[in-house]
Amino acid sequence: MAAEDEGRTEQPSEYKLEKARKEGRVAKSQEISGALVLLLCVVTIVFLSKFLFNEIITIFKFYFTQCSKYDVKNPAFLPAFFDVFIKCVLPVGLISAVSAVAANIIQTKGFIFSLKPIEPKFSKIVPKFGEYFKKTIFSAKGLFNVAKSIGKVAIICFVGYLYIRKDLFVLIDIIDNGNVAGALGQVAKMAAQILITVAVLFLVLSIPDYFIQRHDFMEEMKMTKQEVKEEYKEMEGDPEVKAKLQQMQRQLLSQNVRKAVAESDVVIANPTHFAVALKYDLSMADSPPMVNAKGEDSQALLIRRIAEENSIPVVENRPVARDLYTNLEIGDIIPGNYISIIAEIYSHLEKFRYMKK
Repeated sequence: MAAEDEGRTEQPSEYKLEKARKEGRVAKSQEISGALVLLLCVVTIVFLSKFLFNEIITIFKFYFTQCSKYDVKNPAFLPAFFDVFIKCVLPVGLISAVSAVAANIIQTKGFIFSLKPIEPKFSKIVPKFGEYFKKTIFSAKGLFNVAKSIGKVAIICFVGYLYIRKDLFVLIDIIDNGNVAGALGQVAKMAAQILITVAVLFLVLSIPDYFIQRHDFMEEMKMTKQEVKEEYKEMEGDPEVKAKLQQMQRQLLSQNVRKAVAESDVVIANPTHFAVALKYDLSMADSPPMVNAKGEDSQALLIRRIAEENSIPVVENRPVARDLYTNLEIGDIIPGNYISIIAEIYSHLEKFRYMKK
């Protein structure tokens, strides 16, 4: 069933794709891995063919010469077998493992380690024949996989037919001449040519398969509108709760500003964009005034209104208000380059208070 038919009309989010990646679910084609493993393993065997042939001949000679002298249970037989076995199998096994890992890393754009796909689940053990046949045969994806399998068998048969037809008479001539070693070499050559050609064709044909698998994966990961909303709540929090928290923060900030401005000596404004409230700490007679509160735009207007409500003088000085707001934080003392200006403002305030008395 298509994603749209199930209500999944929205493209998957980066969050959902990353979550699926951590669970080991990514878009990849097994055909690329299989073709690359086959190609590199065959090339390795061809490259090491002389070495492998000599090792196999050596072990055969050893067994045939020793079997008439010693019992087959002789402890010397087993180490000799494993020695040759490791020498012959280990290089091919390593190349197979490395090529399989490399193919997956290339497709998934990085290394992924997850135990999620192999977690034991009872639902995986219980046979579901109806669902199995529905997915593997009676579906577009199942039919596509069947067609791929048939196509791969057809390619192997066709390539094998071409090479065998080309070299058949050469092989017959070698056999007629009684050259057993030459016949074996010719068969090995034909097999290597067939396997390499088939592997290259599989690798080329696996590239479009990767894009088909990626398309199917993205379709599978599509989301409903409700899932998008739920994910947004999970990532950002419930919008209603978030709005309440923001309201509480504004109220708390407003209360702090109200208290700080009420305790200040003067507010320097610009005249509506910036406002900085200053306070002189009497316990620190040698210390300059400090910034007790500051705000911009609506916060600046709030500071001015609180100052007027508490009879705190408001002095309009555009450059000083802007510079103090930009360069100082709440609790900072006034720097030396503003001392003269701030001292002059405080001096006028003292004269005003004295005249008022």
